[in-house]
Order: sequence, then C-alpha cells, then structure tokens
Amino acid sequence: MMRSLYSGVAGLKTHQTKMDVIGNNIANVNTAAFKASSITFNELMSQTTQRASGPNATTGTGGTNARQIGLGVKSGAININITGQGSAQSTGNPFDIMITGENFFVVSDGLQNFFTRDGSFYVDGAGNLAMTSTGYNVMGWQVDPDTGDIKQDTVSALRIMSAANMTYPPEATSLANMSGIIDKHDTDVTSANGKVVNLNFFDAVGYEYTARFVFRQSGNVNEYSLELEKILDSTGEEVTTDSAGKPIDITALFGGASKQYKSGSVSFDDTNYKWDAGKLMRGKEIVVDLSKMYDGGTLKALDTELTWQYENDKGANVDVKKTVQDCLDDIAAAYGYEGSTDDFLNLLVNVPKDAGSKDMTELTIQAMLANLSKSQGAPVATGDTATLPTTGKFETVGRSFTGIKILFDGDTGKFAGVNGQATNVSSALNLSILGGNFSNIDIDFSETSMYNNKGTSTISATKGDADGYGMGRRLGDMIGVSIQQDGRIYASYDNGMTKLLGQIATAAFANASGLEKQGDNLYSATLNSGEFNGIGVDITANGGYMSTGQLEMSNVDLSSEFTEMITTQRGFQANSRIITVSDTLLEELTNLKR
Repeated sequence: MMRSLYSGVAGLKTHQTKMDVIGNNIANVNTAAFKASSITFNELMSQTTQRASGPNATTGTGGTNARQIGLGVKSGAININITGQGSAQSTGNPFDIMITGENFFVVSDGLQNFFTRDGSFYVDGAGNLAMTSTGYNVMGWQVDPDTGDIKQDTVSALRIMSAANMTYPPEATSLANMSGIIDKHDTDVTSANGKVVNLNFFDAVGYEYTARFVFRQSGNVNEYSLELEKILDSTGEEVTTDSAGKPIDITALFGGASKQYKSGSVSFDDTNYKWDAGKLMRGKEIVVDLSKMYDGGTLKALDTELTWQYENDKGANVDVKKTVQDCLDDIAAAYGYEGSTDDFLNLLVNVPKDAGSKDMTELTIQAMLANLSKSQGAPVATGDTATLPTTGKFETVGRSFTGIKILFDGDTGKFAGVNGQATNVSSALNLSILGGNFSNIDIDFSETSMYNNKGTSTISATKGDADGYGMGRRLGDMIGVSIQQDGRIYASYDNGMTKLLGQIATAAFANASGLEKQGDNLYSATLNSGEFNGIGVDITANGGYMSTGQLEMSNVDLSSEFTEMITTQRGFQANSRIITVSDTLLEELTNLKR
C-alpha cells in the first residue's frame, strides 16, 4: 500500500510538471518567435519480486515471467518545437525581420554570441542594428572596401548608420548621350540662332553645371553643326575662367575648327562704308564708319562707346552713341542673327583675291571688315598686296565654327556619323581644360535621327550612357534603408544612389532542439546542439529567407494546449484518487487493532 501512495505522489508531481510546461506555453502565446515545449513521461522504476525463469527440460516445467511492481512515473524529456514555423505578424516597421526557415539571428552582448528568432530590431544611438528588448547588437558581415561586396568573415556588429554611411560621395560626370529627332523643317534648327540643347553635368565635388549646345542646319539639310555656346554654373552664371582664374577659350572645350556650307549674301557700299539699308533697322540705315570701329585692322574694345549715324523716321541720319558691341549686334540682327553676333561675323564670304580678279578666296565677315578698315577708300586684302572691292554683294558660302558636324542618311534619316566618319559616334567635351574637379565627358550621338516630326525637334541631352553609367552625381543624403531577403542591407540616397552596408548573418545547427534557453527569447549553443563557428551562414544557403516589416509569432497551438490541459487534469485527478484509496486501505488496516 505504501508503494501505491508513492506512485500516486510521483504521478501528481509529473502531471504538475506537465501542467507547468503547458502553462508556460499558454503564457507565451503572444511572445514573438516563442517555441512551444512538450513533455513526455517515463516509467520511474519497478520492484522485482521474482525474476524470470526459463523452461526446465529435466522436470518438464515451463518458464515464468518476472514479477515486477512499478513504483511511479517521472518526466522523460521536455522537447522544444524549435523548427516549427510561427505565423507572420505584420508590423510595418522596416527593421522588424522574420526568418522563414530553420536558421537563427546572431546577436551579441559584447562578450558572447546568442541566437534568436526574435527579429524585433532598431537602430541605436551609435548607428548599430540592435534588439529592441535587450539592446544586443545584431551580428553580420561587413563590406569589403576593395571589392564593394560582402566579405563573409567572422561576424561583427552591423553599424549601418555610421557617419560614413549617412552620405554618398559626389562624382564627376564622365559620359553623356544625345538622343531624339532633328526635324529638318524645325524653324529653330533652320534659324540663325539654332536649336539649343542643354546638358547638365556634375563636377567631382557635386556642383552641377550646364553645357549649352546649339544645333544649326547646314546648306546641306543632312548635315548639322553642333557648337558649344557656353558653360553655366549652378547659379546660372557663365563660366569664363578656369580653376586657376585664367580666362578660358570656350571654343577649345568642344570639337575643333570646322566649316559648314551656308548660302546667302551681305551687301556693302563703299561710299559711306554702310550696310545695305534695306536690311537694317526695319528698313532704316546704319552708317558704319570702319575707321572708327577698327584701329589698324584690329577691332576696338567692345565696350568702347562711339558715335554712329542711324537713319531716323524722317530718313535723315542722326548721331547715336553706342558701343562697338551694340553696333555689331544691330548689324547681326539685321541679317537674322539676333543674339548670335559671333556667328554672323564668322560667316564665310567669297571675295576676289585681287581687284578685278575672278579668282576668289574665302574670308570671314570679321576678317573682311578688318581688311576694309585698314585704309578707308583703299582697303587691302589679307596679304596687304591687293585691294578688295568694297561695294556690291558678297556671297556667303559657309560659316566658320568650332564644334563638330552631325551627319544623317538622307534616305533613311538615321545617324550617319560625326565629322563625316560613319564609325565615329561620339565626341568629347574637354572639361579638363578648366582644371580643378572637372572630368572630360564623352558624348554619344548614335541615338539621334532625322525624321519627320511635324516640324518639331525632340533632340535632348542626358548625362550618363544608355545604361546609366557615368552620370555623375551630387552629394547624397541617406533617405532610407532596406533589407533584402538574403539579409543584405542597402541604403538609398537622395542623389539616386544605393549603397551596400552589410549583411545579416545567421546560424544553423545540426540539432537546433539542443539549444539552451537563456531568457529574453535568446538561446545559447550546447554540446548537443553543435557549435557556432563564428562565421555563420547565408540564410539562402538553406532555402530560407528574411521578410521585413514582419515578426514571427509564437508557434503555440492553443487548441492543442487546452486538450493537453484536459488530459493532464484528468491524470492529476486519477493520481490523487490513488492516494485517497491507498489512505483508506491504510485506515482499514489500522482499524484491525480495534
């Protein structure tokens, strides 16, 4: 009877242990990444009152089984369903991460590595990715500075918001492309001022500049000049000096000396050295005294103020004070070159090599004016050996410019090369002449075409090549952090760039159930779980992945736990009855004395 009492006590204790396990499971039903436990019972021991015997051939008796009386129950094992995946709970926090698979996050208190499935992380004051509950650092792999890729070495704390990561360095633009349609009937392209195309680019320290180009149509409609007009800084001011403060020659930055066919004419009257009255100032005449404008063939300073004769509304000439530049601008505007005085002065005209000669030579209008100014009434040629005619019309046969020529196939409208070379598809903007932080930019023209677009050209310039390389950039500030399924952490910046900051490492164990709980949703490795090698594994190596904005919920099944609670309660009740009945038997035994 005493044995049954102790068996009942053992049953009560064991069922109480099971109830403790169930209670812990239910208590943690809402604990992130909690793994439910279960308990199994083992028979405690048995008292053998008679051992088993075998058959006796001599006597002819059979064998007998052992006679054993059980002495109760004990807890056999408490197992953790550690590989059971919990459901996903959406949080919207980008630093909340759920692991799908059997791996564990690696975290550290600075002295020891722990393992957890709880991916509730945040960025602490030092910029480290850490657990929200304990502050332990999340461990991972760093970026190799030489390759820019992840180096899977001994895990270390992931400091994703260090000072170096908060900004993305600027870079100078090195590539660009022009693309789109040039319509040969576009009035912008055919005008003297041409079609303006702007290219924005960056220097090495992130300042933005604009290169203003101009497309102009040649007398050959399949050929267009492309000239660099000016460089503007981010404030809209024209760049006129290099990094050393020396004046720059804008024509040296792009292309080279070239000539474009251009038909037309200009008229000149030697009586008063005046331009054709029918073309100037809405039909009014400008009297241009070259002896005033030029000094021995050299143009005076453009800001020199002189007195000129302009025809008034009554047809009389009146004196007007204007600068040399103003007068030249008026003349250029009269021939349709308003705002493009230099282009007008660079028009090429055919002039006789000698007075009365039929042999012609080409001079720019500017050169012709300089020669005419050398001796009023007896102007001389370039070589100072022959006089030039100073009256009549001079035919413009072209225009001298610095830049490149873009050619198109007249039959197909497709791009046909730069400067007459079909294999040449690009030209360099030689910004290194400016010194300092500038880099040369190679501009690709292969995506341009000459199609009918209802008189509208769509040609435009963009920094970078067709794949986006060589765009350059300004300094970028971090605007966001994202974590990929393989644990790689990327920062995005407001200059359009992204940067790899590191990768969250994970740990995998041969027997994950052998991990030992340390509280706070943490586990530590044991001899039976297998050791952590200090490096870890890429989560995708085992087919797992990470999901951001989600946390893994507890894998406790309440319906199963309540069922286990019922059977445990009944088992506890039955064992208590053993004690009650055994006590009654003992009472009857003691009553025999009466």
